[in-house]
Amino acid sequence: MLALVGCGSHSLNRPPVEDRGTVVSSGGAVATPVKPAPGFENAGKPGYYTVKPGDTLIRIGLENGQSHKDISRWNTLENPNKIEVGQVLRVVPPIAEAGAVAGAGAVTKPVSSGAVITSPIATAPTPAKPASAAAVAASAPVKVATAPASGSAGADDDIAWIWPGKGNVIAEFDESKNKGVDISGAAGDPVLAAADGKVVYAGAGLRGYGNLVILKHNNTYLTAYAHNQSLQVKEDQAVKKGQKIAEMGSSDSERVKLHFEVRRQGKPVDPLKYLPPK
Repeated sequence: MLALVGCGSHSLNRPPVEDRGTVVSSGGAVATPVKPAPGFENAGKPGYYTVKPGDTLIRIGLENGQSHKDISRWNTLENPNKIEVGQVLRVVPPIAEAGAVAGAGAVTKPVSSGAVITSPIATAPTPAKPASAAAVAASAPVKVATAPASGSAGADDDIAWIWPGKGNVIAEFDESKNKGVDISGAAGDPVLAAADGKVVYAGAGLRGYGNLVILKHNNTYLTAYAHNQSLQVKEDQAVKKGQKIAEMGSSDSERVKLHFEVRRQGKPVDPLKYLPPK
């Protein structure tokens, strides 16, 4: 009798079978396992960005010096308006990243000994010393020069900037408070492209900027033009330096002004160090 009771007690207290596919809470309820955010395996790698609360693809593009459309394409996003906190996005072009790795070191290529052909001259034998020097030169490795990338920082820095508005500076650059300069003016005043470029954003989808135009000038520089009352350009449009791209206004601002930013590889820099003196 005691033996049977002991057996029954043992069977009732047997530990449950472990199921690693589910999570059991203290109350006994079965919860769905947490699914890793897309791209989690690339977190922390150079050229990748982890989405934070409040981020949008437009802001991520501005902060990383890229077009939001390019970032969407590089990450094959089905819905660019739907990104999640913790998601890891590529923010550098795949080709540029591969090219940077390939060009990281000097490339040397020895000349094959079979490429040097000597033939004796019947009337004047070749002296031994010059022949030896030629052989040494042929056996020495030859460096293969690589052309600099079109988007190299040195070439990209060679931009002749102009002022985007005719007014005075009413708020200077402050990296923590004001990521550009504010320029005075009247509603409807023309806003000009500070340099040749391409429109990578035109709209009102970035909080705090109102009607905004973002131009990409090369692989290093972006400029942003905010608080406009109307926009005169569309995304993917090429613009020339001095071209009217918007009209000054007070959208998402307490007064009429142009907020102008220069971004170097996504990082805001003081526009007054780039613009010519007035």
